[in-house]
Amino acid sequence: MMIRRQLVLGAAASAVITPALTACSSADIEQEAARGLRRQATLDTRDAALLMQELVRNATLAPSSHNTQCWRFQIRDRSISILPDLSRRCPAVDPDDHHLFVSLGCATENLAQAALANGLKAIPRFDPTGAGGIAVSLEATRAMATPLFQAISGRQCSRGDYDGKPLSNAELGLLEQAGTGNGVQVRLLTARPAMEGILEYVVAGNTAQMNDPAFVDELKAWIRFSADEALRTGDGLFAGASGNPTMPRWLGSRMMSLFFTPKSENARYARQIRNSAGVAVFVSEVNDRPHWVEAGRCYERFALQATALGIRNAFLNQPVEVGAIRPQFASWLGLGQAAQRPDLVVRFGRGPATPLSMRRPVRSVLL
Repeated sequence: MMIRRQLVLGAAASAVITPALTACSSADIEQEAARGLRRQATLDTRDAALLMQELVRNATLAPSSHNTQCWRFQIRDRSISILPDLSRRCPAVDPDDHHLFVSLGCATENLAQAALANGLKAIPRFDPTGAGGIAVSLEATRAMATPLFQAISGRQCSRGDYDGKPLSNAELGLLEQAGTGNGVQVRLLTARPAMEGILEYVVAGNTAQMNDPAFVDELKAWIRFSADEALRTGDGLFAGASGNPTMPRWLGSRMMSLFFTPKSENARYARQIRNSAGVAVFVSEVNDRPHWVEAGRCYERFALQATALGIRNAFLNQPVEVGAIRPQFASWLGLGQAAQRPDLVVRFGRGPATPLSMRRPVRSVLL
């Protein structure tokens, strides 16, 4: 899920990229648009329709697999339903829709934080009817703009290198508290031997995925190789957000086929795990959709708390995405019950901000 792969072009590829292809000005426009989407508005809470749309906007700033934004929202009187958009499934990387429902959980948490900041208490309930979804009822309460709400606009998956410095026990405690929920726990692994163990499973999973043509084709379809493409679609994985040159799709697709290799990606993951402060693993007590949604809420609180502390994070989900590897990874974690599922793997640490991803306008996700 929620992986934003780095398009590895290498020195040979970079040599053929002209200044016209890098389109610096287009990238600047794309980033200004991305920042604009995240600016919090000052609202008259008496305008119920505008307030509900603002809650949806905050929900759409949550992460999703390949930035597919696999959600739809239905606004009713004092309630909002968050529903899966099955047209945006990723069957190669997410065949059971686990990550899709985790994404809905992330959106639910953002909505709950934004609701509280605007004097509403969000009460989410998983609705199993149809394709499943989350019904969020809203009740009046005292407004409270928490640090987690204030972090929504700055939260991102930072896919660059971190500084390798450890976090304080107090910081780790806040992350653990934020990432724990109803039937979901987070394990923070900061000892180097444990992180090397995680690396082994990341490399095994990454190698399997990159040798799967369906996975690579699906990933390629969601990469936005140019700023113009990212602006036009409002979704997907903008190449510039991973520090890569921007270029037309026809050229980017060819370069990806030439230079996006298991060896280069595995080396990058090894470096980045080793310069992280730790790795967080989110585990559900029961392997079902309500717990997947809860895992998404827990991750999003973790990510918002990390952002509030100036800590970056990024996904390393290969060990939980490859069906043949996930049981081995669960056993390595010591999960003794068959019902338990490792949901997400996330590295964290301090490092620079990276470019922001785009979002589609609110009107395009409303039913």
